[in-house]
Amino acid sequence: MKRLLTPIPFVIWLVGCSEIPPEKHASSTPAVVVSTSVAATETWPSIYEATGTVRARTSAVISAQVMGYVRDVKVQAGEHVRAGQTLVRLDTRDMDIGSRRAEAAREEVRTSVPEADSAVAAAKASLDLAQLTFDRMQELFQKKSISNQELDESSAKLKAAQAAHEMVRARRVQLNSKIAQSDQVVRSTQLTRSYADIVAPFAGVVTAKSVEVGILAMPGTPLLTIEREGAFRLEALVEESRLAAIRLGQPASVTLDSVDRPLEARVSEIVPTVDAASRSYTIKIDLPALPALRSGVFGRAAFRLSGRSLLAIPAGAVTERGQLQSVMVPDNGFARTRLITAGQKAQDRVEVLSGLTAGEKVIFPVPQGLSDGARVQVRP
Repeated sequence: MKRLLTPIPFVIWLVGCSEIPPEKHASSTPAVVVSTSVAATETWPSIYEATGTVRARTSAVISAQVMGYVRDVKVQAGEHVRAGQTLVRLDTRDMDIGSRRAEAAREEVRTSVPEADSAVAAAKASLDLAQLTFDRMQELFQKKSISNQELDESSAKLKAAQAAHEMVRARRVQLNSKIAQSDQVVRSTQLTRSYADIVAPFAGVVTAKSVEVGILAMPGTPLLTIEREGAFRLEALVEESRLAAIRLGQPASVTLDSVDRPLEARVSEIVPTVDAASRSYTIKIDLPALPALRSGVFGRAAFRLSGRSLLAIPAGAVTERGQLQSVMVPDNGFARTRLITAGQKAQDRVEVLSGLTAGEKVIFPVPQGLSDGARVQVRP
């Protein structure tokens, strides 16, 4: 009996060993045909990025030119206004009283004009008569018909008439000066009265409002802030060491959070003073007119500087999972995941900082569902 039972375990073991190995089962899976791209050394321009804030090229802080209580506020923050539109009105009762007083004073001076003109005419007539009388008395004196005393009396009357005429003429001139002064006072009160209506200096948007009805507006105290529409620029900070590479008119690619595409712009101004705290300069970059632009938006400006050599691959070959970046590389007929560190991007290319060497191939485009360890066949 023992001889008959002994071979049974051996037979069972042989049956178990006859199962197909996993490797041979995996090899029956068809290979995925893939294309590759070579990691190549390329020369890219060096990119310098400066951050800044969008500001309006033209903005105005609106304040009163005269003191007065605010009677009416006709706009709110965010409203569009046109040039010359009334924004705020002040109480004009005191101004109106001053204007009426000035006009009354002018009319009082003007009513004196006819009387002064009559006095001038009368003095002129008296002067003419005294002149004729003196001329006649002088002829008689030459003929020995009158005495020296009579001639002297006639001469004295002439001089008195001349003095009277000059005096009334001087008074008339003074009256003209008073009329001119009163006209100036009236114009001044009218101008002051016009300051009660505070108007927009240009078309734009009200970005800030700090005025309410009933407050006492003082000259120079901000009431409203207006920014001109369609005229914005990015004011960016440039490090002191980088300023030499920036010049007027230099193109820059501006990225804003409120705009879904880069904006092509140019440097319009370089402020020559350096900020002592940050050791940086302010540069101003004119932006194209876009409805989405608003003052205060954060932005970045990228400048192309001198070229540098780097390793680059197609950007589509890189897979990102959280903070990890990887590519698929062909390795003896299998796809293998390779972790890399990517740098800057330029159009459809990406810089490789680590993980690949020049000449290595990466799978591109990456077929959907391709996983690490899958069999691949590289297309020639």
